[in-house]
Amino acid sequence: MNAKPSVPGHSRAGKPQRATAPLGELSTPQALSPGLPPAESFDALGLPSELLTTMLGLGVTEPFPIQAATLPNALAGRDVLGRARTGSGKTLAFGLALLVRTAGLRAESKRPLALVLVPTRELAQQVSDALAPYAQTLNVRLATVVGGLSINRQSALLRTGAEVVIATPGRLADLVSRRDCHLNQVRITVLDEADQMCDLGFLPQVSEILDQVRSDGQRLLFSATLDRNVDQLVRSYLHEPVLASVDRMAGSVTTMEHHVLNIHAADKYATATEIAARDGRVLMFLDTKAGVDQFTRHLRASGVRAAALHSGKSQPQRTHTLGQFKDGEITVLVATNVAARGIHIEALDLVVNVDPPADAKDYLHRGGRTARAGESGSVVTLVTPNQRRDVNRMMSDAGIRPTVTQVRSGEEKLTTITGAKRPPTGAKTSSGNAPFRGLGTRAGRPAKESRKAAEARKTAEARAAARVRKAR
Repeated sequence: MNAKPSVPGHSRAGKPQRATAPLGELSTPQALSPGLPPAESFDALGLPSELLTTMLGLGVTEPFPIQAATLPNALAGRDVLGRARTGSGKTLAFGLALLVRTAGLRAESKRPLALVLVPTRELAQQVSDALAPYAQTLNVRLATVVGGLSINRQSALLRTGAEVVIATPGRLADLVSRRDCHLNQVRITVLDEADQMCDLGFLPQVSEILDQVRSDGQRLLFSATLDRNVDQLVRSYLHEPVLASVDRMAGSVTTMEHHVLNIHAADKYATATEIAARDGRVLMFLDTKAGVDQFTRHLRASGVRAAALHSGKSQPQRTHTLGQFKDGEITVLVATNVAARGIHIEALDLVVNVDPPADAKDYLHRGGRTARAGESGSVVTLVTPNQRRDVNRMMSDAGIRPTVTQVRSGEEKLTTITGAKRPPTGAKTSSGNAPFRGLGTRAGRPAKESRKAAEARKTAEARAAARVRKAR
């Protein structure tokens, strides 16, 4: 076995040089620095034997394409620009290199040696969970710092010392401003899902953080898509990066089916309810937090084991809900785009866009929750007549040619495509949006009668009483 790669940090003086290619050319590997050839196996990378043993025990035997393409360069200390679809193994692509190059070093209190920046709390936890067994094997201490949880506990964790910090930009910035974390010893910085961090408005914080880490350190930038302000990060902070792009920009997956179901607007929620009642789990996306809560209440009243996930929930609530979904305690997760990245669910074979996403990027990331790591899956989008033009344009931008079917609730076609069936109990779904008209009333309690309905009822009762008197 080859010797372990050298410790982090490759020689270069001063501020990192800029990449020479504009973002529009990043799909062309020739525009960036040439890298080492892909690895044919993990054994060929010279990884520590104890790490290989742990990987084997966890069933990690052959590198995925993004891992094969990036690990040789990342282990050699090169800056890497990695592009691959969600679920393709990006976490180990940067994680194994980061851990191996940090192993054997010890961080001082509040001064981590490596940093992983991610856009969401869920992705931070997923990265932490994925790297934990390998970190333990190499005796590398991890700390996860995200919003929504006690900042004092996270400060205490950093005081005890952690070689690797996995963080969301906002919470890390808070800890730095409190002087509970110092970044001047960080030798390896990973930006995971950098495009979403920019989309969410984190670019100033990310730039400020990168200005504080060691200027001669290694930078690894990974994402399913590379666009917009990512170009600014690449030009400013990556030094002659090696591009590893194992999927085209739009990144469709051969094991993923795409369906557009054209429906009548009045039949939308009846159709969605029947899909939710299928055997097996399903992740369903809606646009707003209110819509998610409303639809979740309706599903539960219909006998479907559903739960809501959105940014209005506390972090413990979100973690608990995800755990229930992964364990099968609930079969339907109704979510906003907060679940579109950073959530890995084993064997999830169906994602449903109850509300079509706003753009191609959102579509790709929502759909990326299924057909992960070579598994198969389907993405279904419900489309009403007034949405068809926008959805057609979005699919074209995403490079997707979906199967388009006109369906109604209760039809065999709907069942064939999605496994839909009538909900187990309760709500009538044939009336489309009818279950949502009583929003705000308590379950099991009739809605308050309108004045017009009350007058009509009294008139009918009076006429019935008159007919009885006349009959006498």
